[in-house]
Amino acid sequence: MSIRFKMTMIAVAVILLANSLLSFLAIRYLGYTWLREVQTRVQRNLGSARAAYDGHIDLISAYLSGAARSPALAEQVEAGDWERLRRLLTDLRQTGDMDFVTLLGPEGDVLCRLEGPPPARENLSEDVLVRKALQTGDVTRGTVVFSHARLQAEGPELAQRACFELVPTPAARPTTDKVRRDGLIVAAVVPVCNNAGRRQALLYGGKLLNRQYEVVDAIKRMVFPQESYRGRDIGTVTIFQGDLRIATNVKMDDGARAVGTRLSDSVCAAVLDRGGTWAAPAFVVNDWYITAYEPLRDPEGRVVGVLYVGLMQAPFTRQLNIITAVFLAIVLGATIASVALLLLANHLVLYPIQRVVGMAQKIIGGDLTARVGIRPPGEFGVLCRAVDSMAQAMVEREELLRLATRQEIGRSEQLASVGRLAAGVAHEINNPLTGVLAFADMMRDKENLDDEDRHDLDLIIRETKRVREIVRGLLDFARETPFVQKPLDINELIGQSLLLLGKREAFEQIYTVQDLSDHLPLVLADRNQMQQVLLNLALNACEAMHEGGTLMVASAAVDDRVVVKVTDTGCGIKREHLDQIFEPFFTTKPVGKGTGLGLSVSYGIVQQHGGTLEVESEVGKGTTFTLTLPAAPSSAAGGAPAAA
Repeated sequence: MSIRFKMTMIAVAVILLANSLLSFLAIRYLGYTWLREVQTRVQRNLGSARAAYDGHIDLISAYLSGAARSPALAEQVEAGDWERLRRLLTDLRQTGDMDFVTLLGPEGDVLCRLEGPPPARENLSEDVLVRKALQTGDVTRGTVVFSHARLQAEGPELAQRACFELVPTPAARPTTDKVRRDGLIVAAVVPVCNNAGRRQALLYGGKLLNRQYEVVDAIKRMVFPQESYRGRDIGTVTIFQGDLRIATNVKMDDGARAVGTRLSDSVCAAVLDRGGTWAAPAFVVNDWYITAYEPLRDPEGRVVGVLYVGLMQAPFTRQLNIITAVFLAIVLGATIASVALLLLANHLVLYPIQRVVGMAQKIIGGDLTARVGIRPPGEFGVLCRAVDSMAQAMVEREELLRLATRQEIGRSEQLASVGRLAAGVAHEINNPLTGVLAFADMMRDKENLDDEDRHDLDLIIRETKRVREIVRGLLDFARETPFVQKPLDINELIGQSLLLLGKREAFEQIYTVQDLSDHLPLVLADRNQMQQVLLNLALNACEAMHEGGTLMVASAAVDDRVVVKVTDTGCGIKREHLDQIFEPFFTTKPVGKGTGLGLSVSYGIVQQHGGTLEVESEVGKGTTFTLTLPAAPSSAAGGAPAAA
């Protein structure tokens, strides 16, 4: 799986997750805000509905107050003309659109009703409105509950209108009632006074709200003017007597008004029991509404009913769904556009990398002519230029390597020829040396030699033996042998290597110092290869001391390793070259004086033996190469004696 694919998938996942979370939070907030705004509107509508409801009571009070101030009424009350009073009350009921008007005496006795003969000794002083009017002597109005008997007394038609068979309602409080016969009344009591200001009677008039659809329809028209959804009114108004729906414009499935149904238990608890308001979405009869309820109280503060307004939730939900769909469409479009732009940007940004990778694969396959070939702006342009420059440098380095390899092969062939010639010469030299050594020994045994002659012969014998050792070492070094690691005394190898250098012209002004530690452990090494390393380090040291100097070779045992230091007092190595001297073909020598392979080959040999080769140098003071080799295990050493 490519990095491009991973980066693309991660970015797409981040975009999708961020947009999904944004959409979820936005929709939740939108739904919450939308519902809160609609609920606030319903609560304001409830306030308007309550004002309209109170307006009906005020209108009744105004009609009764106007009639009570009429001089004719006071005169007829004083005269006891009940027929004329009944006609006057009938006109007042029709004019004020009331269901009943009753004339009471100054102590609450019923004097005249519109229905039936005058009652015998009926007193209404315990009526809530009458009692308050008698106590205050002023107009009293409000909402009260009439019993079935009271309604029957005011008129059989009222008693019949107030009678409801309860309709089973989901979530309503359990009840054993089947029928409700009492009624909810909005009414007013107005004192009637004579010219002297003395109270002569009380006018008691009101309207039965049970099945009084004109009231709820008038409130709905005022609060929700001409608002409908799919042929149904959006706004609804209901008046409850207790928990019973007695006047409403909420419709059943068959189109009939939903009177006789009841409040849910949760609304009853909030409004009827605790006397508070209740505002929340609710399932009303056959649909969801955003509702608000508040209690209706009698003049003594007791909750006798509930006023309800509600807005059908469906049209607002539809509007919310449309807004949500538009928002999601915008988010989806933005997401698609973001992903498309991401893929485009990904392609534009990673295209140079693709070119670089393709170019690298071609070079790996052997096509050194491959190039990136593009120069985008910014860092990728720098990268492409650097990669092309690197490829060009590789081609040039490859050509130099090929040239140097050809030169090195030719030089190796030449050296091999010289080596074979030197080996033959060494064999030829070895035979005369043996004869010289034999005759010198024989001459030294003569008795007629003086001390000076004997000393000269000793010098001849000693130098001849040294030449023979040099020739033998040259033959051993030139002999081809397979790579074999054997226990080796490093001190002995150092001595033989320095001896092999002999009195070369390069060593004429070099003072050699050996500081070899006694009792060094043996090392596992290939003799010829390790001798090649030591010779290479010594020759490099001599070449660094153009005008002479000191070459120090020291050995020591550190823990379980053998350390050899080759130190010269030459010109030193520049700091910027220290990290490059072990690289193949790197050399600071003039052209023709070196190939740059000596230290590289030596470094490889040391690594092959499990050791390290390090360098320290200071320009103008000299250089130290530190060769570190692991000591041979005791079993491999075979108990060989340490160098003395």
